[in-house]
Amino acid sequence: MTATVGTTTYDAVTVGDRLPELVIPLTRTLIVATALATRDFQDVHHDPALAVERGSKDVFMNILTTNGLVGRFVTDWAGPHASLRRIAVRLGAPNYPGDEMTLTGEVVAKDDGLVTVNIRGANSLGDHATGTVVVAWTAGGNR
Repeated sequence: MTATVGTTTYDAVTVGDRLPELVIPLTRTLIVATALATRDFQDVHHDPALAVERGSKDVFMNILTTNGLVGRFVTDWAGPHASLRRIAVRLGAPNYPGDEMTLTGEVVAKDDGLVTVNIRGANSLGDHATGTVVVAWTAGGNR
């Protein structure tokens, strides 16, 4: 799970730009630790036996972790002069341990200092997360 922080500026972004793909290995440690770090103590995120008892095949990633990874994906591309203004994510297929999630994105709008990126996080079961992220740049990023 490595990525290079970008140096994209608002002026350099154009509609249709694609963000560099990011592949995230979905380890049990990542899923459990991030659920606990976000204070989400629901057993389906850390206890495999109880997750199965509740109808899941294993523990699965929580939405707070998904939102954080989506934010990281976009800010890695946008660079240090960008800030997230809005994240709107819809969950689909669960992220289970032993799989991987591939994040992709495309710039779909650029207007009045804001850039909208459509994102998709897919795993072997299908789309885990789809949605949009709105980004703005500070003065160092041409806006």
